[in-house]
Amino acid sequence: MTDTMTEPISTRNLDRYGSAELPWSRPHDILAADTPEVDLTFFVATVRSDGRPHSAGVGATWVDGDLYFTSGPGTLKSRNLAASPACSVSVRLAGIDLVLEGDAHRVTDASALERVAAVYRTGGWPASVEADALTAPYSAPSAGPAPWYLYRLTLHTAVGVATAEPYGATRWDFAH
Repeated sequence: MTDTMTEPISTRNLDRYGSAELPWSRPHDILAADTPEVDLTFFVATVRSDGRPHSAGVGATWVDGDLYFTSGPGTLKSRNLAASPACSVSVRLAGIDLVLEGDAHRVTDASALERVAAVYRTGGWPASVEADALTAPYSAPSAGPAPWYLYRLTLHTAVGVATAEPYGATRWDFAH
């Protein structure tokens, strides 16, 4: 698979200590190289119908320049995304903390499901496609029983704060 890097349409240096703006290639390249093989913990934040936030861990992977994650159909995050696709996904990568903001939409296309399931399998989760969702012998205890929905994040904004040299903090905005 070839990972395409979507270039930001604008960037803004958020660093208050004089560090240079960080290139988008820094978190992008780590996401492309480390998911799903490296043990990374991703958290998705959604919005409840009353406006309160909800955050939960998800199994996520970067495939062909997009972030995908899974969620059981009966979970609060899936119900929240059905009502409003706006969400953020946070992760601590090697040397940079990253928050991705955008809209998450359910993936039901068979070829896309199979492509992402194949990537999950390379990371050790034996995912397969069943109808318009993913299934496997196991998932996270909080995911509920299979099948699990697959979501693709349409990236609007990302914010990275470097935790290793070169330090800095940057906001990247993307066309959507």
